[in-house]
Amino acid sequence: MSPASAHRQADSLNTIFLALADPTRRAVIGRLGRGPASVTELARPFDIGLPSFLKHIRCLEDSGMIRTTKTGRTRTCTIESSGLAQAEHWLTEQRAIWEGRADRLEAFVIEEQAREVADRGEH
Repeated sequence: MSPASAHRQADSLNTIFLALADPTRRAVIGRLGRGPASVTELARPFDIGLPSFLKHIRCLEDSGMIRTTKTGRTRTCTIESSGLAQAEHWLTEQRAIWEGRADRLEAFVIEEQAREVADRGEH
């Protein structure tokens, strides 16, 4: 991966995780997991004005996690799996790294314990 490509990927992940950092936006993603919904329907459970809610929608759209389409006066939101897939891919990579480290640590501890037992047996 080129440095420019790595930088773009990091920026994209930053945008995704920033979007997911907010509970309102996570709730919107959760709702859209059940299917498309209008902005009005998505905003209904929240005690905030529509202009403020639209900022959340824009943030999710900018992150690539949702897409909106407008038909007449209705703006409908749909989840975009590619944004979530990018975050999931990164998390899977991180999990593999940390599981590998934990496995090496476990092997080291077992080896050290066996060495201590052997050393005690020699004395």
